[in-house]
Amino acid sequence: MKNKQNRNKNSKFDRKASLVRPENKNQKLVLFNKPFDVLSQFTDGDGRKTLADFIDIKEVYAAGRLDRDSEGLLLLTNDGKLQHKIASPKHKTNKTYWAQVEGSPTQNDLNKLIKGVELKDGPTLPAKVMIIESPDVWPRNPPIRERANIPTTWLSITITEGRNRQVRRMTAHIGFPTLRLIRYSIGKWSIDNIENGEYKLVTPNK
Repeated sequence: MKNKQNRNKNSKFDRKASLVRPENKNQKLVLFNKPFDVLSQFTDGDGRKTLADFIDIKEVYAAGRLDRDSEGLLLLTNDGKLQHKIASPKHKTNKTYWAQVEGSPTQNDLNKLIKGVELKDGPTLPAKVMIIESPDVWPRNPPIRERANIPTTWLSITITEGRNRQVRRMTAHIGFPTLRLIRYSIGKWSIDNIENGEYKLVTPNK
């Protein structure tokens, strides 16, 4: 009787174990520093620049997206679970952007973003926002349009959402349109030591 109970327990354990996906030993994560005017996809029927012009690793897909007119970190992976975890708003992954805005926002202006602002698709969650010195980044091609009599300011903005063009809409909402937008980091990964237009292959769980 005891042996039969053990066999039943073992069979239940075996059934549960079979439902767990095996570890993906070939898991890949690509950190790409996307240039301006490049699509976050590998193909395009209109002849525009895509990821295929820069990345020669097979079977990796973008985790989330980065607009054509934005620059900086784009993550790509061949692991569906990791892709979903990075891209899903449910996981509230921190994303830090460097935004060059037109004008000189005050702390009172920034406090609106910190508390959250009301956009057309609903209120934003509180953000971390601060004025920073001009970051040491690559020149954009083509350069932004600057007006001689209006200064620009660099902001560091950290959000956990991923709405369409959210950072640009947030700064425009408080009266300071974004002229240039660079995504610096997603979670623990950043563009540190990755030249614009280059990528780095890393181990996802390290």
